Amino acid sequence: MAHPLEDPGWQNSGMDRRRKVELFEEVRRDYAAGETINRLAKKYGVHRRMVRQAIASAIPPERKKHERRRPKIDPLREVIDGMLEADGRAPRKQRHTAHRIWTRIQEEHPQACIAEATVRRYVQRWKQSSGNGRESYVPQSYEPGQEAQVDWFEAVVRLNGEARKLQIFAMRSMASGDAFHYAYTHATQQALLEAHELAFDYFGGVFRTLRYDNMASVVKKILRGRQRVETDRIIAFRSHWGYRSEYCNPAKGNEKGGVEGELGWFRRNCLTPVPEADSVAALNDRLRNVCLSNRKRTIRGKQLTVGEASEQERARLLPMAKEGFPFEEVIYPLVVDGHCRVKVKANWYSAPASPGWRVGAVVGPSSVEIKHDNRCLAQHERCYGRGHQILNLEHYLDVLERKPGAMANSTPLAQWRQAGRWPECLDRIWKKLEERHGKSGGTREMITLVRAGSGAHWSRLIAAVEEALRLGASDAAAVLHIMNMPDAEQRKQYALALAEELAQFERPMPAMDEYDLLLTPGGVQ
Repeated sequence: MAHPLEDPGWQNSGMDRRRKVELFEEVRRDYAAGETINRLAKKYGVHRRMVRQAIASAIPPERKKHERRRPKIDPLREVIDGMLEADGRAPRKQRHTAHRIWTRIQEEHPQACIAEATVRRYVQRWKQSSGNGRESYVPQSYEPGQEAQVDWFEAVVRLNGEARKLQIFAMRSMASGDAFHYAYTHATQQALLEAHELAFDYFGGVFRTLRYDNMASVVKKILRGRQRVETDRIIAFRSHWGYRSEYCNPAKGNEKGGVEGELGWFRRNCLTPVPEADSVAALNDRLRNVCLSNRKRTIRGKQLTVGEASEQERARLLPMAKEGFPFEEVIYPLVVDGHCRVKVKANWYSAPASPGWRVGAVVGPSSVEIKHDNRCLAQHERCYGRGHQILNLEHYLDVLERKPGAMANSTPLAQWRQAGRWPECLDRIWKKLEERHGKSGGTREMITLVRAGSGAHWSRLIAAVEEALRLGASDAAAVLHIMNMPDAEQRKQYALALAEELAQFERPMPAMDEYDLLLTPGGVQ
């Protein structure tokens, strides 16, 4: 219990606490010298009651606090207390705020005229008195390599100009403060496992302990205390990499406050304003560069930068496994249908294979790979919908050469147009080719161009088509010639190389001046 002189309640009295103690000392001294109570009251300008208090004790008594009447809140005490007590049995995220209590009072007790600020003050005092106010926490310190915390968070990103909500994985080292972030379209178990391996590669090793909340892809059932029934794959994954997992209590995100704070900091500083990218892969390249640049900052209260602390921590991490964990799902057999498609996970994906072929699919968190005899036939971005067709025009070129009339209205071409992969210049050159070679012949010429630009050469084909149109050419051979011709910088390099090769054949021109003397009379004796 605090000493009365140290009680902060004295700050609220009419007289300064120190001044009052000094006054009591002077009163006691004068009273001992023979002064009367009335004369002392007049001398120091105080009430006689205070003089008697000083004579009785050198320590001023505590000031009595009178409970103020609250005519507005008193009639509603039972109503508000009932709402707050019922919250103890409600889910954490569905409990009353002070504002919600005030709005309910307006709806259910319209005759009560009370300000929202009054309700807020009452709710605050009620929570403090009942022990439901803000919790106190103990600062934590971690050894290098001891623990990292894992979580997901949502963020809006503009991909090809379209706003999309992505799930971003985060792993934060509790010792160094270094963090790794990676984006996915869906927070699946496969994505979680792949992101772990990418994070281990980023940090240069494996942490001894990883702390999670109770995400469904990791925890099947919550038991008493810290015990959990984990999913089979997370147990196998943890065994493969050799770390230990721990879990927070339900609705206790503060138990992994390191990564929770990291999510807020990263969202405010690295995802504001809303980032833009051409694809999720391009966004992840950008996020990795942001994570690397964040190593230059220094966390408040620490002397080393995040990068320096992470470098020191790397030597204390567990070594990486020799091979990655096989988190991809292999589906076999699958039969190619008459539209050159394979059904994988309720969606259809194209493959350059004949109908009836038996193929397999390797399904990852972001991609679907179609294989035949261990040879990759096609690779697509994974679709998480149902009944969608993901078709690549390049997979249908052999069929379209036999049936060129099917190309104009084909679904693969329509999907390329929608994705922005078929610019307007290709339609212009296609029209010119049809005018020159006829409808079927022109389409076959167009298919030749598409085949030449397949894969990594597509941008060069677009540039060659635009150049051919600018020059007025309307033949596929001309486009291919422009496409295969080296650019200006390459031609300059080839010219320099050729000049160096020809330099060895350079000979000085012969001097004919001496022979000219023979043509003059008496020139040579």
